[in-house]
Amino acid sequence: MSKKPKGIYLLPNLLTTAGLFSGFYAVVMSMNGHFVSASIAIFVAMIFDGLDGRVARITNTQSAFGAEYDSMADMLSFGVAPALVAYNFGLSDLGKIGWLAAFIYVACAALRLARFNTQLETADKNYFQGLASPAAAAVIAGMVWVCMDYELDVSNYGFIVAIITGLTGILMVSNFKYNSFKEVDWHGKVPFVALLVIMLVFIIVATAPSLVLFIVFVLYMVAGPINTFRTVDKVTLEDVVGEASEDADFDSVENKSAKSKVDDSPDSEKS
Repeated sequence: MSKKPKGIYLLPNLLTTAGLFSGFYAVVMSMNGHFVSASIAIFVAMIFDGLDGRVARITNTQSAFGAEYDSMADMLSFGVAPALVAYNFGLSDLGKIGWLAAFIYVACAALRLARFNTQLETADKNYFQGLASPAAAAVIAGMVWVCMDYELDVSNYGFIVAIITGLTGILMVSNFKYNSFKEVDWHGKVPFVALLVIMLVFIIVATAPSLVLFIVFVLYMVAGPINTFRTVDKVTLEDVVGEASEDADFDSVENKSAKSKVDDSPDSEKS
């Protein structure tokens, strides 16, 4: 029996590397004061992040290495990069409040990715638990891009930038449900008018890309709380942030403890 050749799949990991490069490029551009380029780079990273997983599934090149590499790249592109872009753009003059707001975003992005990775097998495929990190990054990048395009004086809006940055981070670790759009049948047929609608969307985005993208992702960001408040009769703390016992680590400890009690029980069957 021939052994499977060692190595990694090139195409999906190449796309992941391109997304990683885009995130790093955003950090460098923000350090040099080129905030429009930094914001666009984050949106480019989103495109590569959406492609690598789909390409891996289409070409049947999924791997554990690819999944871990993608998660690490997401942490830079959608965790560290947006926070540093926001800090260099409008938070540095706020002192401790500024860097704390940026850190809250980074920490929440790390927690969001860790929770997502531990719930891959049990999570509802149609919804994300909490705001997805690429969407959160798009809100930050869109905000910076809009301010630059419309020449807004950031010194007058520093606290607003801090609030949006911190709030976006908190929404990532919330329990609000966000539509994942994974139920869309990309292989199915659509009416001809759908292509006209798509063309119209591209035209609208092209007229004012920064403003349109920012509005779209802000609407998506607020859609999670709205969906939660609309679907539950009484909103509790668990509906917003949940309890520690619901985390994967705590759950696994409880399951092991319960299993141990069953095995030690005199009524349990021994194989």
